[in-house]
Amino acid sequence: NGSSDFLRKHNLEKGGLVQQTIDKSVIDWSLQYAPWRTGTLAKSPYSATTIGSGKVIYPGPAARYLYYGEVYGPNIPIFEDDSGIPTRFFSPPGQQKHPTGRELQYNTDINPLAGSHWVERMKADHLNDILKEAKAVAGCK
Repeated sequence: NGSSDFLRKHNLEKGGLVQQTIDKSVIDWSLQYAPWRTGTLAKSPYSATTIGSGKVIYPGPAARYLYYGEVYGPNIPIFEDDSGIPTRFFSPPGQQKHPTGRELQYNTDINPLAGSHWVERMKADHLNDILKEAKAVAGCK
């Protein structure tokens, strides 16, 4: 089949080298936009994603929570020093969580661009870089 040969010749077949390049590029470029305390979340798509599937996966409920950037409660403050400022919060298990309307605050010490919706923000800055990498693999200029 002529169209199959064309797709194969340019690495455009389903799951082919172009899609693999795009998937990996999305993960690579997103590293600097994802929240980063230990790097576990930012690096998780390398093992959770089937490269070439067209779907980048950040696994686990914490990823969803961090991606959308809204505090869910109930949140009970825990005071571990005498500062009068909560050092952390606790949500009792078994209680239904609900959005509070407050935005999450992201630590930007390691990743200055860390924040919610990191893939969308990355694409706004690097879509042309990803397309350039994909075109090179497809043999386009």
